[in-house]
Amino acid sequence: MDAMDQSTPQTRALNPPTPLTQAEIRSIIIGLMVALLLAALDQTIIATALPTIGRELGDLEHLPWVVTSYLLTATVATPLYGKFSDAHGRRITLLIGISVFIIGSIACALAPSMLFLILARGLQGLGGGGLMALSQTIVADLVSPRERGRYQVYFASVFMTSSLAGPVLGGFFAEHLHWSMIFWINLPLGLLAFLISYRGLKRLPRHDRPHKLDWLGAFFLVVATVSILLALSWGGLRYAWVSLPIAAMAVVSVIFWGLFGWRMKTATEPLIPAGVLQNPVVRMGVLAACFGMGTYIGLTIYLPVYFETVRGLSASHSGLALIPLMVGTVMGANISGQLMAKITHYKRVPIVGLSAAVVGVGVLVFFERQLSLTGVELVLGLLSIGLGTLLPVSTVSIQNAVRSHELGTATGVANFFRSIGGAFVVAIFGAIILGMSGIGGISSLEALGSAVGRNSADLAQVFHYLFVAALVGFSLSLFFLIRMKELPLKGSAVRAAEAAIAD
Repeated sequence: MDAMDQSTPQTRALNPPTPLTQAEIRSIIIGLMVALLLAALDQTIIATALPTIGRELGDLEHLPWVVTSYLLTATVATPLYGKFSDAHGRRITLLIGISVFIIGSIACALAPSMLFLILARGLQGLGGGGLMALSQTIVADLVSPRERGRYQVYFASVFMTSSLAGPVLGGFFAEHLHWSMIFWINLPLGLLAFLISYRGLKRLPRHDRPHKLDWLGAFFLVVATVSILLALSWGGLRYAWVSLPIAAMAVVSVIFWGLFGWRMKTATEPLIPAGVLQNPVVRMGVLAACFGMGTYIGLTIYLPVYFETVRGLSASHSGLALIPLMVGTVMGANISGQLMAKITHYKRVPIVGLSAAVVGVGVLVFFERQLSLTGVELVLGLLSIGLGTLLPVSTVSIQNAVRSHELGTATGVANFFRSIGGAFVVAIFGAIILGMSGIGGISSLEALGSAVGRNSADLAQVFHYLFVAALVGFSLSLFFLIRMKELPLKGSAVRAAEAAIAD
């Protein structure tokens, strides 16, 4: 470990950090974008390769676990990375995450069986789970909250790139090369991210203090999270919602969430400090992002089925029809991020944006059958831009409301509950589609589309209720955003670092 990593808060107080140059900040941001691309691309590139993987490994039944195992480990690891980075520094934590992700990718590429691949994907998720939260946290260490919004736009562009390029690359590798290439491609990207981060993060301001990781609380959180995610993932698909396995997982989740709450109150240093969750800005910001992003994720998953079954598009054309929904978030984040640095009442931008998203979904609820395909695309672009305005404001507001040595924990908590919210909303959307269409036990959207393709008129009514659910989701996001207190954005990153040492 280098000399900087051995420094203490007291020595850093005597030698406060000097400002980073714009070139140094750019170098760090590039490294973070590559690291984030690893996690984002891995979630989209695998989708189109799954059928090929299942056939070559001779196991189609357990194929959904290739996605589920990554989701489970990545979600539960997110708050752990945040706490660890607060205790030991962002640089070493990010390097650990990248290393574990690379090792998991190699294991996935060499997998001789489906069971091995599922376990390797779980290992990969342990590495990838912290990359998003750590990237956002490191930006918070680099620049002041007022400047931070425009850097969030770079991360939004990474997600747009992965959403557009991932499925194309995955299909190309699986059809023309070998499915293992979707994991081998992570090696050059991962090594590049590791090298840039290793060098660039040496001068990153340090806010860490001596901390002790609450392993018992972490165990309670892992069991509670895995149980509820399994219940949400399997409900209505693998098992009926009213069934013993789903009920058992729900009960286990409730019990362990209760134990985790008890641990938060009694532990000397809990995994998630009660003060972070009790902070009204954090609480309202997390809920706004949770419902907004959860609804957005649900739409991206089920709208291809809508385009194929109701609008009669082919699978490839339905993917193209999603482009307005993907691109609009980057545009909205860019608008919001740029304005955040220039205006005092920065919350007004996402309030207007989310209001437009609510109006857009309302148009789909009441006028979808009168709209042409072009009209639907325009509405999707509008609600996507509206949601995009929320992303930088919610993240920066949460970070702005906590002390510097709690940045990692707060950002990890925000991403953790956003993942849980996404799974919850997707489960609700799935229950609407499968339940109201009278189809059960379908384990893939492709099978769903094939099964209901002959009943497009009936499916139009089913999707009407899906759009109603989306209207409720965006409305709740707007409600919690309005309730979130608008604190003045803090000053420079250097002054924030000095304040962290002193507080």
